[in-house]
Amino acid sequence: MKTIPATTLDFLRELQANNNREWFNKNKPRYQEAYAQFKTFADGVLDQMSHIDNIEALNVFRIYRDVRFSKDKSPYKAHFSASLSRATKWLRGGYYFHVEPGGAFVGGGFWDPNAADLKRIREDIAADDKPLRKILADPVFIKTFGELRGDRLKTAPQGFPKDHPAIDLLQLKQFLISRSFSDKEVLSPSFQDEIVETFRRMRPFFDYMSEVLTTDANGLPI
Repeated sequence: MKTIPATTLDFLRELQANNNREWFNKNKPRYQEAYAQFKTFADGVLDQMSHIDNIEALNVFRIYRDVRFSKDKSPYKAHFSASLSRATKWLRGGYYFHVEPGGAFVGGGFWDPNAADLKRIREDIAADDKPLRKILADPVFIKTFGELRGDRLKTAPQGFPKDHPAIDLLQLKQFLISRSFSDKEVLSPSFQDEIVETFRRMRPFFDYMSEVLTTDANGLPI
């Protein structure tokens, strides 16, 4: 299946307005059909991506929310989503796509880098921020993703001067890029191809990060 059916967005839109177990149980056959169709669609994304990257796994996320530590006790996610993991320690970065009425997007990057990886990224940026800035300034990158996003520190990270020329990058705790899609675009026959093309445009950023995170400060393999 190369398309997202309109019935999928219809189901999710109604779930947004009726996020409770009683409604969900009454409409469970609709959920099962929509989920199966989304999974088939995700398998198609995986098949295309397997030709342009080394993909280790596809993860189609459950619709059930873990509400134990959340103030929002809605039992269900009002979206379908999936991620693709790159294989081997040499390939870094994760792909993600998210289908939600009025809120669909394709994203990727480094959501929660561990302390060692974050330190290594910052060291490389502090030493020479030009390679990363060149990627972020590329017209295709800007047209597709806009800018690099993520949570950031309010001041300089420990060990780095507050007046460093790359302080805007050094303050980042996450390194995320995303592209939004309208409902019309989600339902388009070209949506699956657009997801794959969006992922392809992430590669210069992923290639940079992969090189940084698999070498030491001298450029030698870790």
